[in-house]
Amino acid sequence: MRANAALVGAGALLTLLLVGHRLIPDVAGLGVLLDSAAPWLGLGVPVLALTALACRSRLGIAAAVVPLLAWGYAFGWWWGGPDSTGPGQLVVVTQNMSAANDAPGRAIRELRATGADLIALQEVSGQNARAAENELSDDYPYHAAVGTVALWSRYPVSGVEPADVGAGWRRGLRARVDAPGGTLTAYVVHLPSIRLGDNASRDHGLATLSRELSAEKSARVVVLGDFNTTATDRHWHAFAPGYHDSRQAAGGPQFTWPAALPVVGPDHILIRGLRAATSSVLHTPGSDHRGLAAGLAVRD
Repeated sequence: MRANAALVGAGALLTLLLVGHRLIPDVAGLGVLLDSAAPWLGLGVPVLALTALACRSRLGIAAAVVPLLAWGYAFGWWWGGPDSTGPGQLVVVTQNMSAANDAPGRAIRELRATGADLIALQEVSGQNARAAENELSDDYPYHAAVGTVALWSRYPVSGVEPADVGAGWRRGLRARVDAPGGTLTAYVVHLPSIRLGDNASRDHGLATLSRELSAEKSARVVVLGDFNTTATDRHWHAFAPGYHDSRQAAGGPQFTWPAALPVVGPDHILIRGLRAATSSVLHTPGSDHRGLAAGLAVRD
């Protein structure tokens, strides 16, 4: 009887955390940390099921099914399938290079090898900037840079200006790109970092950029960068209404950090007025982030 009660209680708690993690108060940043870890709470389901089997508890096994369904409800959208059939007309890539990258040239060459039309880079300074210039100038004649973010393009770029990400220095840019199918607006962003107990700067950056993106007049927009925010973060679900994450074309969560063994996805490619045909993760050397690539098509 005690085993049944404990298993049912554990199943109920796990279910509540899976579907209601955003409701847990964000005290000292623990709420946001829980949001980021929420997908991994699903690992509690097999533990619960195996414990129930060991205890020969039918009620416990039934209790394990409920959080399993809750996990599918909360995170099943990752396997929603592509928003477009057929190849993308425009391939875009984003990569946080890492200021401490010890192999920037190799990393840039691997990004170039994807055949991307647009390459968005964050933490571009010093050796990273020189490597990008050396490796991309021939194939990507159009270049924009603001602060520590940069955009390299096969197609003409104009109207370059800073994009406000709520940081005390320039970590965002906005530019028009004369791409196949018509002009689009591209943003490259790197939001303030988040640390346990200190996410106020990141939250301010999200709110600031959300307002800017919501006010954007262009019909076709792509936003690439390191948002320091996972898709399960409580502040993400209301971010930039009308924009969609290219991950929906992937059939999986596509985690990007840390690069050695990714467990969260703070990097994103957001689109409006475009369709994501493909989405994939790139593992380039030297960075603590993996990159993201997406094949985009113009919406009919």
